[in-house]
Amino acid sequence: MLSALEQFAPLPLQESWDNAGLQVGLTEAEVSGALLCLDVNESIIDEAIAKGCNLIVSHHPLLFRGLKQVCGTDYVQRCVIKAIKNDIVIISMHTNMDNAKNGVNWKIADKMGLQEVAFLAPLASPEAGSGVIGMLPEPMAADDFILMVKKCFGVECAQCNELLRRPIRKVAVCGGAGDFLLPDALAKEADAFITGEMHYHQYFDYEQKLQICVIGHYQSEQYTSEVFRDIIQRECPGVRTEIAETNTNPILYI
Repeated sequence: MLSALEQFAPLPLQESWDNAGLQVGLTEAEVSGALLCLDVNESIIDEAIAKGCNLIVSHHPLLFRGLKQVCGTDYVQRCVIKAIKNDIVIISMHTNMDNAKNGVNWKIADKMGLQEVAFLAPLASPEAGSGVIGMLPEPMAADDFILMVKKCFGVECAQCNELLRRPIRKVAVCGGAGDFLLPDALAKEADAFITGEMHYHQYFDYEQKLQICVIGHYQSEQYTSEVFRDIIQRECPGVRTEIAETNTNPILYI
């Protein structure tokens, strides 16, 4: 299972600050079921137990930094304890899955129906890069485009700059925190840029250059579990996969 995921999104593709790969447990155990999710918290582990899954595959790593103690003082430590007690293995595929061809950003593009999709900022390997860019089937007015994006990702609100006064056809995409790719989107002559979160000052000076649409970190990457499911079902067809029903987004919109 781990080898299939790493073959699709090799660990060397992850960013230097990341900690993708095996998080908790031993990989020799036979998989009774795989629960696929964006984040790992105690509710996700409870769902895995309830569904008889002894493997959790998440996008965001449970362990970003080394633990100096495991005594249950925060949710990360409690998750580690609960997973070990219940013989649950936790694997995370993070920025390596972001940077892989047909990974996270390709899934976002697919949900919007983008065509002619390519990497926005290719890396040294032709099979890897940051963000993607593609074409809408037909040009759209900015307000219609934003409504379409909100519907595709089920968002309650989107943070946008001034509405573009020209049709939108070429769209750049980066799930999660993607404002570092704004210059690349401009250089590739994108009409719009979709991402999960951005710093306040990054919104300035893009008026009538680029339609920015920020939909939330969780919302932008919520379909990553479908990428995991497709890989596992293709490479490990005997393994039962379950997409998590638990919403782990810590942000409330009130």
